[in-house]
Amino acid sequence: MNRQELVSNIKNKKSFLCVGLDTDLKKIPQHLLSAEDPIFEFNKAIIDATAPFTVAYKPNVAFYECSGVAGWVSLEKTVSYIKEKYSDIFIIADAKRGDIGNTSKMYARCFFEELDVDALTVAPYMGEDSVTPFLEYPGKWVIVLGLTSNKGSHDFQLIEDANGTPLFESVMRKALSWGGSDSIMFVVGATQGRMFETVRRIVPDAFLLVPGVGAQGGSLEEVAKYGMTAECGLLVNSSRGIIYASQGEDFAEVAGQKAAELQREMEALLRDKKII
Repeated sequence: MNRQELVSNIKNKKSFLCVGLDTDLKKIPQHLLSAEDPIFEFNKAIIDATAPFTVAYKPNVAFYECSGVAGWVSLEKTVSYIKEKYSDIFIIADAKRGDIGNTSKMYARCFFEELDVDALTVAPYMGEDSVTPFLEYPGKWVIVLGLTSNKGSHDFQLIEDANGTPLFESVMRKALSWGGSDSIMFVVGATQGRMFETVRRIVPDAFLLVPGVGAQGGSLEEVAKYGMTAECGLLVNSSRGIIYASQGEDFAEVAGQKAAELQREMEALLRDKKII
């Protein structure tokens, strides 16, 4: 999916919601555990309930890898289901890969050829040759960790160099020079608040994947106020606040309701910015 297709889908659905499929066997409703593939059955129900309100899904690969081969099977089935039934939805593998060039090529092959997702989160700490192999796939997106939502983000990301420039700023500027805003996005946590103003000075046109709304306490209104562009430029992720909103047999219905609530808030924000 290219940039224009993504922007068009945001406008058509009046939403910039990304639903995180962080599916944990210990948290899904008990009645699903007797299914042949409980993780896939849970995901399928969540997807069907939330698809009208979202433009992207983001399975966090760790939640599948922890179950070994069975988990990878569930992940592959989930991705295939989205691609076959909801072909207009953007799929992000949240895997945070990044290694020496030859290894990154194998990661890129795994996610962009075998799993065939639209985008992959990448850790840029090892530099250019660890990221550019992911950029060799036309139409695919690399989502570079920028300014994250976790408490420990301040341990390194805000360290300043001799000129007073925080590390995350240097990372963003350098990463954007490798591929441009038509192939590179950045992770910026919703909990960073007004720091989005600084981010937009560095990467004014890049799309941002924004976790941290909902369970982590980030403000959707604040993210939109300081981070939205003329094309929206945001994919705001909610995981636990949607997929675990109910532990009962109505889990999918309630997830759909939570996604619809966020979509309505997003529609109002898009209208305020005259994007739709």
